[in-house]
Amino acid sequence: MAISQFRSKKKSSGGKYKRIRKQKQSELGDTPSLTKLGEKKARIKHRLGDNIKKSLLQWDEANLTDPKTGKTIKSKIKTILESPANRHYTRRNIMTKGSIIDTDNGKAKITSRPGQHGTINAILVTE
Repeated sequence: MAISQFRSKKKSSGGKYKRIRKQKQSELGDTPSLTKLGEKKARIKHRLGDNIKKSLLQWDEANLTDPKTGKTIKSKIKTILESPANRHYTRRNIMTKGSIIDTDNGKAKITSRPGQHGTINAILVTE
């Protein structure tokens, strides 16, 4: 079934809108990519206006920034420690924005959207 990004068929009061038309192709959404921990796998999506969007399906590296020094390095991801989006994502090793990950250099918080941006950027978390 298609994921619609069009307005609801019902009003906030519970009533229905009149003359609801069919969904347009441009209003359809996409299933979430649910980026997992593993060897690099990406998917290229063709978007409106001849644009291309890269979506990560799996990856095991992150661009890690140290806020004190301002330097950015590539670091290997060991595991996902916390996920604010869904508590079950932690067990399944699924990364989203805001997830806390364990890397070779310490704990870090993901600042990018891996399923949308095609990369994993993170900031070191000081305890």
